[in-house]
Parts: sequence; C-alpha cells; structure tokens
Amino acid sequence: MKTFGITLLLASLAISTPASAQSANTDKRVDRLEQEMRAVQRKVFQGGSTRYFEPEITGDSDPASPITTNTTSAVTDLIARVDALEASLANLTGQVEQNGFRLKKIEDKLAAADMQSEQSTTASTATAAGSAPKAAPEAAPDPERVVGVAAIVMPETGDAAEDSYIYGYRLWEAKFYPEAQAQLKKAAEDHSTHRRASFAQNLLGRAYLDDGKPALASVALYENYQKRPRGERAPDSLYFLSTALVQLKKKDDACRVLAELQDVYPEVASGRLADRITSGKAAANCK
Repeated sequence: MKTFGITLLLASLAISTPASAQSANTDKRVDRLEQEMRAVQRKVFQGGSTRYFEPEITGDSDPASPITTNTTSAVTDLIARVDALEASLANLTGQVEQNGFRLKKIEDKLAAADMQSEQSTTASTATAAGSAPKAAPEAAPDPERVVGVAAIVMPETGDAAEDSYIYGYRLWEAKFYPEAQAQLKKAAEDHSTHRRASFAQNLLGRAYLDDGKPALASVALYENYQKRPRGERAPDSLYFLSTALVQLKKKDDACRVLAELQDVYPEVASGRLADRITSGKAAANCK
C-alpha cells in the first residue's frame, strides 16, 4: 500500500515536471519576442508609444516552436524593411547634402559675378564722370548791355501787335540781336493774323543775318513768304533769303529765288526793290 502511494506520487511528479518546464520555456520565448518587438518599435517609432505592437498572449496555445518561428520571421521582415528604409533615407540624405553643396557653389559664383559686375559698373561710371567735360560756366552778363536793353521800352499805343513789333524793331536797331530775335519771334507768333506779323517775321530773318546766322535766317525768311505770301514784307523776305543763300554758298538757289521774286511780285521788283535785286544778282553771279 505504501509502495503504491509512492508510485502515484512519482507518477504525478513525472507528469507535472514536463508541464512546468514547458510553461517556463513558453514564458521565456514570449518575453524574448516582446523584447524583440520593442526593439523593432524603437527603430520604427523612435520615441513613440509601445502600444502599437503589444504582443497578444493567449492562454492555451499550440506548441512553442511554430509560434517562435512565425514571430521571428515577422520580426525579421520588419527589421529588413527598417534597414531598407534607413538605407534609402541615408542615400536621400547624401543626395540632399550633395545638392546643397552644389547649390552653395552656384550661389557663391553668382554672388562673385554680381560683385564683379557692380564693381565694373561703378568703375565705368566713375571713369565716365571723370572724363566727361565740365560745362563751361556761363559768362556773366555785360552790365552795359543789361543797362542798354533795359533802357529800351516797349511802347504803349493800345495796339498790342504794333507795340510788340516796334519793341523788337528798337532792339534790332540798337543791335541787341539775341534780344531782338526773341521779341520778334514772339510778336509774329502771338499776333500771326495781324499785318505786323509779316514785318516781324521778315525782321527776324534780318536779325539772324546780322547776327551771323544765315541758316536760321533762311528758314525764318522762307517761312514768312510761304505762310504770308500776301504780306507786306513777303517780297522783302525773298530778297533777304537770296542774301542768306549766297552766304551759305548756294548761289544757284539764290538766283532762282530772285527770279521768283521778279515773277511773283513784278511791281515791287521793278519799284522799291529794284536796286536790291540788281545787287543781289551780282552777288550771286546770276546770268
């Protein structure tokens, strides 16, 4: 009876021992898997929570070998993917660094080019400024001339056109030619329909001639004839135009102008301008 009790005790121990050992091995495997999963978590989700990959442990499971094999395979795949991602990230980081380095070199070159261009522009401006001729200071007006011009007063007859022309005539007569030119031009423009406009424009041409400006004189005189062919001084403008053309060494043109004067204004040409036409033809060597 005693022997039978001992036998039962040994049998129960024999049965319980493998179960306990198996349970312990399973716990160790689960712990190891949890550690591996946490390691993967740290790689994939650095600083993140561990709740994403908490292992599910069921009470009754199949033998440990298949679980260990499948779990290890899944972990291995995750690690491989993480390694691949890290390698790709490292490659991209390297490319970004290379591109950044190249971009920095390009920016440096552009900055150097801009600086060189700015220096060249500054140097060119300085050279141009240094080489540019300085404007001659304006001569101070002659006090005697100022007094002389101021002494000539515009008349006040009540006829603005007449007064304007007479004032210009007085300046011309006193040989203040620049002042006379300005005044006569103003009189002709401001009173273009008045009879004195023909006088003012004609005398403007003469003032240019007396001032040694035959080119300007020819323009003013021809304009008077063209714009005011019936003006009282249109024939005179043709004569003085021939004089300006002779000074410009255009004698053939001067002869044609004198011929037109005789053709268009025969009475004036044979009357008060007869002597001038004769002298004008001689100066131009007209046949």
